[in-house]
Amino acid sequence: MEEHATLIMTTVATQADAETIAARLLEQGLAACVQEISVTSRYRWQGEVQRGAEMLLLVKTAAAAADEAMRAIEALHAYDVPEILALPVTGGLPAYLQWLAAETRREA
Repeated sequence: MEEHATLIMTTVATQADAETIAARLLEQGLAACVQEISVTSRYRWQGEVQRGAEMLLLVKTAAAAADEAMRAIEALHAYDVPEILALPVTGGLPAYLQWLAAETRREA
C-alpha cells in the first residue's frame, strides 16, 4: 500500500512558540517529526518590507492528518496571518514513509 505524506511548513517568532507547536502536534499524533530551524525571513507586510529572525518548522505528517495539523498550528500560532503551507510528498524512502504513516495513524 502506498503511503501518502505531507510536509507542512510554518514560521514562528520564538523558540518557545516552536516548542509549543511541535509538542502539541507530536502529543496529538498529528506529526511524526517536527524540525526546528533558525532562519532570517524577508517579506512584505502591510506595505513595508520586513526582516526578522524566525524559527522554521518542518512538520512531517500523513496526508490524512494534514488538515487537522494545520488547524492545530493556526489555533496555537501568535501571528495574525501565519505561514502555513502544505506540500505533498511525492516520494521517499518506503520505510520512512511507513513509519510516518504509523506515527500519524488517524482513527476513524
